[in-house]
Amino acid sequence: MNITTEKVDDLNAILKVELKQEDYQEKVDAQLKDYRKKANIPGFRKGHVPMGMVKKMVGTNLLVEEINKILSESLHKYIQDEKLDVLGNPLPKMGEEDKIDWENQTDFEFRYDLGLAPQFDVKIGDKYKFDYFKIKVAEKDVDKYVNDVAKRYGKMSNPEVAEADDMVFGKFEELDGTGNIKEGGISHSSVIIIEAVTDKKLQKALVGAKSGDTYDVDPRTISPQVKDQAAALGVDESTFATIISKFKFTVDKVNRVIPAELNTELFDKLYGPGAVKDVKEFRAKISEELGRGLSVDADRKLKADVQDELIKKLKLDLPNEFLKRWIVASNEKPITPEQIEAEYDDYAKGLKWQLIENKIIKDNDVKVEHEEVIEHTKGLLAQQMAGMGMPNNDDEQLTETANRVLENEEEARNIYMMMYDNKLMTLYKNSFRLKEKEISYDDFVKLAYEKK
Repeated sequence: MNITTEKVDDLNAILKVELKQEDYQEKVDAQLKDYRKKANIPGFRKGHVPMGMVKKMVGTNLLVEEINKILSESLHKYIQDEKLDVLGNPLPKMGEEDKIDWENQTDFEFRYDLGLAPQFDVKIGDKYKFDYFKIKVAEKDVDKYVNDVAKRYGKMSNPEVAEADDMVFGKFEELDGTGNIKEGGISHSSVIIIEAVTDKKLQKALVGAKSGDTYDVDPRTISPQVKDQAAALGVDESTFATIISKFKFTVDKVNRVIPAELNTELFDKLYGPGAVKDVKEFRAKISEELGRGLSVDADRKLKADVQDELIKKLKLDLPNEFLKRWIVASNEKPITPEQIEAEYDDYAKGLKWQLIENKIIKDNDVKVEHEEVIEHTKGLLAQQMAGMGMPNNDDEQLTETANRVLENEEEARNIYMMMYDNKLMTLYKNSFRLKEKEISYDDFVKLAYEKK
C-alpha cells in the first residue's frame, strides 16, 4: 500500500491511496473461509459449499467491506503519523477516473479531498483592550429574591376568595361546539396561577373567584408556556397541539402561599445555624449571591468580546467549499444547498473560534487534570446537597459519587469544558488589558443582548 498527499493550496489537498492485491487478499480469503463454514445453503452440508459458489454469492461484497475497513484504518493512521491538521474527514473524489470496477480490478487507486486547517499564530497580551463590566445588584433585585425565598419556604392556606397573586385549583372539562360538556372529552383537575394568565379579561375575572365559580377558558391563555398549558389538561404537548376546544373550569378551592417570616429559623434553614443573624445580613448575603451570578454574565460578555475581536484580527481563511460538501456528507438528515448557504457563516465563525481557542490552550499549556475534575465535581455535588438542605457526605462518599457522575461521558465532557472555560477566563483576565466599568443590570442586558 502507498499513501501520498498532493497539496492543492494552503487549505486543500488530495490524498491518494494505492492498494495492491497483496494488501487485502489474505483478509478477504479469511472472510470467505469464515462465511463458508457458517453458510447454510440448500443441497450442501454446512461447511462444504464449493468456494467458487461462495465467491460468486458474496465475494464482491466481502471485498468491498474489507477494503473499506483497510482504507478507514489506514487513512486515520496516516493522518496521525503525518500530523496533518485536517478539518472534517477525507471525502472520496467522485470523478470519472475514480470509478471502481469491483468485479474485475485487482489493484486500486482511491483519491480523497482533504480540508486543511489554516496555520496561524495568536499571541494574547496587553495589546488587546476590553471593557469588563461590574454589574451592580439593584435593591429591587434583592427585594424580588427575598420575596421568592419567603414564598418558597412559606405555608399554604385556602382563603375563600382569590386575590391577584393566588392560585385557583379546580377541574377542566372539555366543551363541545354548543358549549356543553363533551361526552368522553378531557376532564382533569389542575391549578391556574392567576398572575400567569395571558388573557387579561380572564385574569381580572379570576380575582375574587371562590369555590363553585365556573369560567369558560381557552387553555392556551392560562400560561405563556405550552408545557404548562398541556399539563393543566393532563396531556402531552403533541396531543395538546391537536386540541381546539374551549373548556369549562370549575373552582374547587383557592390556594394562597403565606410567605415565611424573615427570622432566625429561616436563615438557619438556608445557611446553617448562626451564619446569618438578621434581615440586614440576610439581604447582604443575597446581594453577594446575586453578584456572583452577575459576574458569570460579565465573564460571558468578556468571552464574547474576545471571540469577536480575535476572529476579526486574525482573519482566518477556511476551505469553505470542502467544508460545505463535508457538512452535507456527514449530516444524518438531508440538507439542501439553501440551508448550507443560510447557516454556513455561523458554522464558519464557530469553527474559527474553536481553532483559535485550541491554539491558545496549546500555546499557553492550559491543562485540566483528572484530579482537578474530581475535586470540582465534588464541589458541585456539595453545593447541590446544601441547596436541598441535605447534610454534606464525608469526603470518601463525595469522591465515590463524583467518580460515578464522571462515568457518564456527556456529564464528564460538560465538566471538562466548564473547567477549561474557567481556566481560559483566568488567562484572559491576567493577559488582556481590562477597563472596569460599573453598570446597572438593566443597562448590561441592553448592551449584551439587544441586536446591534
